[in-house]
Amino acid sequence: MKINKAYKFRLYPNEKQIDVIEKSFGCSRFIYNHFLNQRNEVYKEEKRCVKYTEQQNQLPSMKKEFVWLKEIDSTSLQMTLRNLDTAFKNFFEGRTDRPKFKSKRYNYKTYTSNFVNNNIDIKKDKIKLPKLKWVKVKIHRYVEGRIINATVSKTPSGGRVHE
Repeated sequence: MKINKAYKFRLYPNEKQIDVIEKSFGCSRFIYNHFLNQRNEVYKEEKRCVKYTEQQNQLPSMKKEFVWLKEIDSTSLQMTLRNLDTAFKNFFEGRTDRPKFKSKRYNYKTYTSNFVNNNIDIKKDKIKLPKLKWVKVKIHRYVEGRIINATVSKTPSGGRVHE
């Protein structure tokens, strides 16, 4: 039987890495809100649901239109779309309310990157994340098994946590 475990570590990024992290939070929020709006509009006009793959196929053309989307990890944008799709599935199954737009002013910010081609790795006191390279981290226990994804989040107090 396979068991998934989550580990939380505190990151200590430098100024450049903080900029990339903040841009990633903003881009994830933008993608979520953009495609949530698209789903709402399509449902209003055509009475049909937009699928994940349909929206995922629009990401490359969006990167041409909004060049700043290229500055962050592409898997984080895909994970944002996946989270939106999950939110809609939960809504239609009656588990939650309708998905809402994400606000700039909400204090808890997060983005998730998938493990692809060894883009996430952990060494003694550093962790390698996509577009961030090696970030200083406080490792308090050994990570067992393989890494599937990494979530970087910013708490209201300003601390950055990696799961």
